[in-house]
Amino acid sequence: MTGTQTKFKAALVQMRTKMSVEKNIADASKLIREAKDMGADYIQTPEMTNIMEQGRDGLFAQLKEEERDDALAAFRQLARDLKTYLHLGSLAIKASPDKAVNRSFLIDREGEIVTRYDKIHLFDVQLPGGESYRESNTYRPGEVAVTADLPLGRLGFTICYDLRFPSLYRALAGAGAHFLAVPAAFTKQTGEAHWHVLQRARAIETGSFVFAAAQGGRHENKRETFGHSMIIGPWGKVLAEGGTDPQVVIAEIDVEEVGRARARIPSLEHGRRFEVASTAQERGHLHLVGKAS
Repeated sequence: MTGTQTKFKAALVQMRTKMSVEKNIADASKLIREAKDMGADYIQTPEMTNIMEQGRDGLFAQLKEEERDDALAAFRQLARDLKTYLHLGSLAIKASPDKAVNRSFLIDREGEIVTRYDKIHLFDVQLPGGESYRESNTYRPGEVAVTADLPLGRLGFTICYDLRFPSLYRALAGAGAHFLAVPAAFTKQTGEAHWHVLQRARAIETGSFVFAAAQGGRHENKRETFGHSMIIGPWGKVLAEGGTDPQVVIAEIDVEEVGRARARIPSLEHGRRFEVASTAQERGHLHLVGKAS
């Protein structure tokens, strides 16, 4: 990706992560190599690439601090061997004796960590049918939105449940992001209802590409994830989509489409911030408080 080139291939690795870190490293590495063989310059894996374990005891029995993490070390070496940008959608990393972080890593062609992002919005929900998640019991939330530069554009980082908070994506696009990453482990129930519309909405409202590598299928721990890894263009068109099985999803990215989409609908330039009036006399009215960047 040099010179006047404006196109590259982005690939998403869709997984069905197991409860063994060693097995997950092997499964992901095989698909990452397949993506590289298909010509990918940027490869993204899903949320929880290294382990899918909801029980605290089972999780912390395998978790390690970043500098000792076997998965991170293996994937850094793989990026170095393949000479590719490798975006680990997230790894569960031990942050303290009783808390982990859900952390993305962007690794460059030399195996160096370009940047890290900790998932900001934690999935604490009670779904119909008794399905329940409380990530805050195990994970510590991130506090900072993050971008990083690839050779052909800027990447904005998010993870899974972040998808439901559009202000984050507007901020990333406002900070110059051409591509928005949404690696995920969406539940089957919420994915069937909201995955496609939310991903396309984030692309359309920011005029950005969306790269969303996903977990798919029924896992060893009995959790069922939605799959359907997606690459979406800045006009909202789905460029590539997977099913539910482990696979590689790939598409050619023309970075110039971002500028064309934002010129047609310059909503990033037109936004305003509002506050909702709280007095009885003003209830129901909105007040302009300033222009959003």
